[in-house]
Amino acid sequence: MFHAKKDGTLAEYAAVEESFLALKPKKLRFGEAASLPVVIQTAYGGLERAGLSHGKSLLVLGGAGGVGTLIIQLAKEVFGASRVAATSSTGKLELLKSLGADLAIDYTKVNFEDLPEKFDVVYDTVGEIERAAKAVKPGGSIVTIVKQNKTLPPPAFFFAVTSNRSTLEKLKPFLESGKVKPVIDPKSPFPFSQAIEAFSYLQTRRATGKLK
Repeated sequence: MFHAKKDGTLAEYAAVEESFLALKPKKLRFGEAASLPVVIQTAYGGLERAGLSHGKSLLVLGGAGGVGTLIIQLAKEVFGASRVAATSSTGKLELLKSLGADLAIDYTKVNFEDLPEKFDVVYDTVGEIERAAKAVKPGGSIVTIVKQNKTLPPPAFFFAVTSNRSTLEKLKPFLESGKVKPVIDPKSPFPFSQAIEAFSYLQTRRATGKLK
């Protein structure tokens, strides 16, 4: 069954409840703005529920993805995290730093869970929950957006976003100022006729930021 608050669709036009909508930030192009709602609300909501706040530290697993790129920026600019670490492949480490990561971890060379540094919050976007549990401080939180077929180990929880206007309006000033910005994969845009190719590319897990 299709759920308007959680599921997307491929269509030229769609009828949407007004409560889901917010005005496009003037600074952004339409394609950039369209890339944001699900990922920015997922990033924000997960961080909020995990209790990230000023002065706390964060580890993002999958920092170069659509959600990960927003988590890094929001953690710094909105939540006031004192230290943000994030994982990616070798070629995307500089991107993580440009978004505000204090520590960019090459997951092809470093096992993040073996680092002596532990974190107040670990945000898992890639499905590494058992390893994440070894990287969190006692009393910290782990949030994952990857559904599991087993019980999550404490203190981990699964987060699924429900769209709402208030979060988009709350974050609009950060988008207007450029403090938080969308990251679009360089292969974009994909024409409608290549929708299957776009989804196939997403499944490789090599995309940077969002596709459009």
